Amino acid sequence: MHQFDINGRFGGQNQQDHPLDGNLAPDEDLIMEQILENLNTTPIGKVLKRIASLPEVRQDKILDVRRQLTEGKYDLNSRLDVALDRVLEDLST
Repeated sequence: MHQFDINGRFGGQNQQDHPLDGNLAPDEDLIMEQILENLNTTPIGKVLKRIASLPEVRQDKILDVRRQLTEGKYDLNSRLDVALDRVLEDLST
């Protein structure tokens, strides 16, 4: 039977501090706090927030579009124009 210590490590596993253990040096902790505080004001932070708010992928819709593409029944150019217009509109608001 495997034995774990309080940090969830297997017995005999390297006991050195791991960067994800939460044992950051004070200056690293300050940097992390600044990153988190400013995340919503940076362009990448805004993109990440937008991505997090996206709906789940609808696999049935993806499969339907793939089928239409292989059958030549999907007008890719006009749909791509509409999709790009929507993305640009969303990014500008």
